[in-house]
Amino acid sequence: MSETVSFHQMKDGTRADYALLSRLEHEYATALPDRILIALKRLDDGLQGYPVSRYAHSLQTATRALRDGADDELVVAALVHDIGDDLSPFNHAAVAAAILRPYVRAEVTWIVEQHALFQSYYYAHHQDRNRNGRDRFRDHPWYQGCVDFCERWDQSSFDPDFPTEPLSRFEPMVRAIFTRPAHDLTFLAPQPA
Repeated sequence: MSETVSFHQMKDGTRADYALLSRLEHEYATALPDRILIALKRLDDGLQGYPVSRYAHSLQTATRALRDGADDELVVAALVHDIGDDLSPFNHAAVAAAILRPYVRAEVTWIVEQHALFQSYYYAHHQDRNRNGRDRFRDHPWYQGCVDFCERWDQSSFDPDFPTEPLSRFEPMVRAIFTRPAHDLTFLAPQPA
């Protein structure tokens, strides 16, 4: 039987209980790359209607980023930018950004978090919506980075004939990034009274 804490309500936990949970959570976190890779593969059976699956789209986007000379953080971001589609299709960008946030620089997280809005530039006018919603961020320092992410990598990655790298090409990067010590845990910081 596995180790368990002594409490049934968190408020009754002891220092030893929370030390145990910290150790177990750390051990669980080391398998995050495996769960990321599995979640990516699940996109192969997801949303229909595009000429390629969401999984193939993710691989194409990452391949384009890689061939464009992007650093590992941006390549992995390109790979996982739509990973939230499976469980949260209307909020997928925020889900992907939340997964990345503790492991990559703030710029990369922001680009992934905003990519759905920036991507709407290519289609919103066909749905009688404003295609220029991204313009509210025009003065943001990472605006152009998100424009480039969408233009060069994301919006162009629906080509069934594109020579795409296999997931195995990106796996070492996924493992390296998602086993880093988490650095953005601001949600755990004490809040001002």
